[in-house]
Amino acid sequence: MADLTHNPLEEELEIQISPSQPTEIAQVSEPPSLEPLPEPEPLQPLPPPEELLETPPATSPDGIPGELPETITVSGFEVVGSTVFDDATLAEATAPFTNRPISFAELLQARSAVTQLYIDAGYVTSGALIPPQTLEDGIVTIQVVEGSLEEIVVTGNRRLNSRYIRERLELAAEPPLNVPRLLEGLQLLQLDPLIENISAELSAGLRPGTSLLQVEVTEADTFAVQLSADNGRSPTVGSFRRRIQVSEANLLGLGDGLSIGYSNTEGSDGLDASYTLPLNPRNGTLNFSYGTTSSEVIEDPFNFLDIQSESRYYEITYRQPLILTPTEEFALSLTASRRESESEFLEELIGEALPFPSLGADAEGRTRVSALRFSQEWTRQGSRQVWAARSQFSLGLDALNSTVNEDNIPDSRFFAWRGQGQYVRLLAPDTLLLVRADIQLADEGVVPLEQFGIGGQQTVRGYRQDFLLTDNGALLSAEVRLPILRVRNIDGLLQLVPFFDIGTGWNAGEDPDPNTLIGIGAGLQWRQGDRLTARLDFGLPLVSVDSEGTTWQEDGIYFSIVYTPF
Repeated sequence: MADLTHNPLEEELEIQISPSQPTEIAQVSEPPSLEPLPEPEPLQPLPPPEELLETPPATSPDGIPGELPETITVSGFEVVGSTVFDDATLAEATAPFTNRPISFAELLQARSAVTQLYIDAGYVTSGALIPPQTLEDGIVTIQVVEGSLEEIVVTGNRRLNSRYIRERLELAAEPPLNVPRLLEGLQLLQLDPLIENISAELSAGLRPGTSLLQVEVTEADTFAVQLSADNGRSPTVGSFRRRIQVSEANLLGLGDGLSIGYSNTEGSDGLDASYTLPLNPRNGTLNFSYGTTSSEVIEDPFNFLDIQSESRYYEITYRQPLILTPTEEFALSLTASRRESESEFLEELIGEALPFPSLGADAEGRTRVSALRFSQEWTRQGSRQVWAARSQFSLGLDALNSTVNEDNIPDSRFFAWRGQGQYVRLLAPDTLLLVRADIQLADEGVVPLEQFGIGGQQTVRGYRQDFLLTDNGALLSAEVRLPILRVRNIDGLLQLVPFFDIGTGWNAGEDPDPNTLIGIGAGLQWRQGDRLTARLDFGLPLVSVDSEGTTWQEDGIYFSIVYTPF
């Protein structure tokens, strides 16, 4: 389930304020290509096959051979027209009827044996016939008529273009028509968030060997508004965050989606937008993303410095699944990414803004990173468990006026790999085990925009947001969600969530001290259907750190509320 509460640009400017790090600028940008894996959910039961696809009974094409004596001796059968089975398989099926006298009825049984091969393999609209012929040298010809779709008729759709559905079913119905493969295509459409329900009926076409597929569709509601609040932002710009996100998953009827979000804290305002366009019926997509954030430091004792930041990102991503089934997906994606930030301070004190000297920034306080990111994503879903993994290689470029520094100072030129994994197991009804892992390895020091954040609501609870920012890092988190109260008349569920988090980070240069954070604790999560999710966590830090702030984060308390009114 995608996390719609997180604003990527809000992590652009983070100022880590602690006695040991009094003025460190922590700029952690997370545009869509770098967002954490969304939390997967076990696969919901699909409708029974007979509800998705109604098929006609299997029949053999008519065929009447030429005049035959009461019995004939067949030395072999020549099966023509088959693209599914090889000669050896066909010969094995007809072998019982060769090299002995057979009756006319047995000759038809030989034809039926070939037809049965197709039926057993799911090609129920294919069959064999014996065409009129003259028996020569004891060889009988069996003609195979392989089934195909004559037409796909889509009804019931209102805004979603029929072509979106038809092209996906045409892939599943490539000749020869295979019913299990067609059923899999219908299951994929049933899982499509644009479709509430789909059913189909397969009937005989006008021409021999052809079929008509009539598809009835009920579209899902594709417009959504989501309101959320949490305390997951850095205290330097205000930890309490409010957010509204509006999305339309079928903007122009092409299956294209548009999402626009606005979020703010006491010291920041952020806007982000994303548009996704389907490119092919194999679910290949092109995504355009943009975000911008304005931030100012409001936390004592550094708010008097009037530190302000402007940051933005631009991304274009092409994503193409190579394996796509109802239970498994493997996809590749390539992203062209541009991230920029400018920081300044002291304007209220001296009447003139000066560039803020953050790590890797140029003399004007600007950091510009251009990068190519190549990702591999894999998901396998079952009724009781889900595996998800993502691998991403990022190559920073000296292009488009990107930041380039001398003397081994981090800049836009870098190479890094990030790996993420999740495992979800349904232990009992409404009882889930969730395990998450995350790792980043960089070839050298990287600018704060590319660093690995440890600490906070999404990483190690018990510490303030991004308490550690390092070139390399690793995280491991595990929690169990245990039901303690069900309110069935409002579809409500309250769960107790004990958890354990650990994260460690290291740099190309000097490592922070400490460089490992460990937190344990428990939370309460309330879910009411798919409209409301509220969560309250309390984390206890097991590694002592210098953090003298007064926010809930320093006390290990985190909350989030997500409400989707429609």
